Amino acid sequence: MMRPRRLRMIMACMAVLLAGPFASGDEIPLAARKSGSEFMSRQTQDMQNDDTSNPAMLWVLEGETLWSKPAGTANKSCSSCHRDAATSMKGVAASYPAFDETSSKVINLEQRINLCRTEQQKASPLAYESRDLLALTAYLARQSKGMPIEAKDDSRTRPFREAGEKLYSERVGQLNLSCAQCHTDNWGQKLGSALLPQAHPTAYPLYRLEWQTVGSLQRRLRNCMIGMRAEPYAYGDQEFVNLELYLMWRARGMTMEAPGVRP
Repeated sequence: MMRPRRLRMIMACMAVLLAGPFASGDEIPLAARKSGSEFMSRQTQDMQNDDTSNPAMLWVLEGETLWSKPAGTANKSCSSCHRDAATSMKGVAASYPAFDETSSKVINLEQRINLCRTEQQKASPLAYESRDLLALTAYLARQSKGMPIEAKDDSRTRPFREAGEKLYSERVGQLNLSCAQCHTDNWGQKLGSALLPQAHPTAYPLYRLEWQTVGSLQRRLRNCMIGMRAEPYAYGDQEFVNLELYLMWRARGMTMEAPGVRP
């Protein structure tokens, strides 16, 4: 017998798809794009916009401490190479995922942090969703707050972006749904009691009230895949990085809000 919660999820998804325009999955016109914060209540918007109320700022403060803390056998800190993050890291998070020359593939910001740890600090990489990695990522993302997302049409990154676009439009899981069906074709419709946003990653890492903690974009993507009854990729898998790249491409020119707050 199907569990009541699963049945409600299936019925809610079907209701959205039947009620919505069921468009072709083409990109949302640039002028029509909206941040996920525009779909939140005024109270949650105020929480995000006030540093004294935004719980993600606790991770930013921890990240600031870690930035100047020596690590690894090299006994170097991030600031040993990059000095003041407010200057050296300004705009960096707004341009990731980015092409890595050494591996000849696209990597995200978390992977770049870990490459610096293993290659420069001679330290162990930080685990995905660990407090320290989220703190450093939130701290770096904070340096780009208010800046436009820079997703360039680069011949090196294009194959990875196209792979991410394919994944975004591909139906997966027992519910046979794609990201595009909810976030491009039916944004603004309701899934249960929640409004469907356009899935622009302008605020990651962010504090999610449902989680009661800060989480990465890949954690949110895994949640979506599980909700579609699909087997999620592992943290750091290239498929997720490609999808991150495509989502940032969709959000190109939009303003970075990180670290954000979401319901």
